[in-house]
Amino acid sequence: MLVRFAYLAVTHAFAALRLLPMTNREKDIEILALRHQLAILQRQLGDQRPRLRPEDRALLAVLLVPLARATLRRLRLLVGPDTVLRWHRDLAKRRHARASADRGPGRPRTVASIRRLVLRMAAENASWGYRRIHGELALLGIVIAPSSVWEILKANGIDPAPQRATVTWANFLRAQAEAILAMDFIETITLTGARQYILVAIHHTGRRVRILGTTAHPTHAWVTQAVRNLLMDLEDAGSLARFRFLIRDRDAKYPALIDEILGSAGITTVLTGVRMPRMNAITERWVKTLRAELLDRTLIWNETHLRRVLNEYEQHYNRHRTHRSLAAAAPLRTRPQPLQLDRIEHLAVRREDRLGGLIHEYQHAA
Repeated sequence: MLVRFAYLAVTHAFAALRLLPMTNREKDIEILALRHQLAILQRQLGDQRPRLRPEDRALLAVLLVPLARATLRRLRLLVGPDTVLRWHRDLAKRRHARASADRGPGRPRTVASIRRLVLRMAAENASWGYRRIHGELALLGIVIAPSSVWEILKANGIDPAPQRATVTWANFLRAQAEAILAMDFIETITLTGARQYILVAIHHTGRRVRILGTTAHPTHAWVTQAVRNLLMDLEDAGSLARFRFLIRDRDAKYPALIDEILGSAGITTVLTGVRMPRMNAITERWVKTLRAELLDRTLIWNETHLRRVLNEYEQHYNRHRTHRSLAAAAPLRTRPQPLQLDRIEHLAVRREDRLGGLIHEYQHAA
């Protein structure tokens, strides 16, 4: 059909060129002659309908559809105006179907980089729904339909409209890390078999550790005084106003009085769940480090010896030991600038021993 239609189109194009040199009088005479021939054919056919091939219908639809309906009714055609218009609609429908088949089913797939960005925003902002993510993309100048954001999230198993009132424990810790202190007890045993309890506090963001004291009998009075000492140290350092939360477990060693003391300083106590150490993960991780680097490698003679080695280790941890969460800096020491090439070529590094050589620190000799 397509080849025959092209043939008819070329033939009529040349016929149109033949009409250019003709005068209006000659064209009018030819139109009258063609109309008379058409009337003769219609009289001979009678009630019989003319048989048109598909390419005939396509050509007539292309030629006649620009004309107004009233003009089509005035013309003496083999078919009615409505039939010509229907042929044109069918022609347009088939052309659209072929174009859609070439593009493939459905709308074009969203660019991979946009899909990755949508998933990243959803992962980093658990309370954001698809509308919120769509708005953020619009601020970046990325044009995408909200329904496309919905489909991307849905296809990757992410709720497109999460409960915005829900705040997970991990989100709370990330959002409030600068204002969080964590506290915990650590148990160890001396060579004499005496059990010792170590009370520590750690800042979530800065990772600075404060060893609040050691005792064989952690009475409520002792714990209360240790918390008072902590608040005085923070106030002397000018950092008390920074802290708003203190995380601890439900150990019976903590008296109810310390919550009132902390509350008077503007610090809210947050209790972890029963047997859920991961809710105090920062402190638990430090306890593991303390045991691996000190307590499991040192023979503790008595309480006095324990306090001395803990004080030494606290200085090492806060002022020298690198932390991945701080980009290889220490809580009380910033990461130094990279060395110049001339210093790298002539390195002079000395070793300093702590705790009788149990821990080594390295410094530049000059």
